[in-house]
Amino acid sequence: MLRWLLIALLFALPVRAEEVVLGLSQDEVAITTSFDGSEILIFGAVKRETAIPEGELGVIVTIAGPPEPITVRRKERRFGIWVNTDAVEIDGAPSFYAVATSSPLDDVLGVRDNLEHKVSVPSMLRGVETPNTVLDASAYVAALIRINTNAGTYQLLEDTVIVDQDTLFRTRIRLPAALTEGAYETRIFLTRDGQVIASYETAIDVRKVGLERWLFTLSRENPFWYGIMSLAIAIAAGWTASAAFSLLRN
Repeated sequence: MLRWLLIALLFALPVRAEEVVLGLSQDEVAITTSFDGSEILIFGAVKRETAIPEGELGVIVTIAGPPEPITVRRKERRFGIWVNTDAVEIDGAPSFYAVATSSPLDDVLGVRDNLEHKVSVPSMLRGVETPNTVLDASAYVAALIRINTNAGTYQLLEDTVIVDQDTLFRTRIRLPAALTEGAYETRIFLTRDGQVIASYETAIDVRKVGLERWLFTLSRENPFWYGIMSLAIAIAAGWTASAAFSLLRN
């Protein structure tokens, strides 16, 4: 009796009509002294057990860098000059965030699913922590979005995901040179009629290597010797420049 009940429950479970099969051009990014950014190719396919459903298929790709605290300052004009008046530290905001879509975001994702899955930049930042004493926390979060958008660390890349025959998709996302070490969470969403029908998650590992890793480790574990070495390099560079100018004058 129990066996037949389990079989009945198994067949009663809904079968997911569409699933994501993902590929990455690289799942690791090495930061070296000459690193100037990296372009990640994200590609995949939609796996189906049934015929293609009705409605336009939407594909959304997000990449989120490790969270880190950031201080946002308010400036006011006083006595003819701009000065910092208030500062708020925001915790939990990703150091990098990119959203790539196959169509305008509002066309492929409804408001409810956007809030539920925290896809857009504003919805993703709804859960960040600000001090309880701050009355207008939303103004500081809006400033954070504006600053990071202007710096290129927050990106909305609409119409950049190419979808072929409702089955294959691909996009490229550029990671800037100033990357924070850690795991970059990558999510792919399939949508129809503004609703998420399937999702997939993976991660891209970003690490310093070589001389960059050695200098970073030295600065954290042995700051005294790191300072001495930096001072010695500065003195040597100054002496070399002075000697070179002396030779040119002669």
